[in-house]
Amino acid sequence: MIMTTDPDPFEQGERAARENIPAGANPYQEGSEQYALWASGHERVASAIEANEGEGT
Repeated sequence: MIMTTDPDPFEQGERAARENIPAGANPYQEGSEQYALWASGHERVASAIEANEGEGT
């Protein structure tokens, strides 16, 4: 297994959502695998945040 120090786009997207960075700020080229991973990570966290806010907590 090759270990890399490259940041994981999925984790970057999750972090961006936690920091209230909009999905449109995706730093990767649209259509690339990294773009899709970043967007998936962002959506996962953003959806969880919205669900929590919707519960009135």
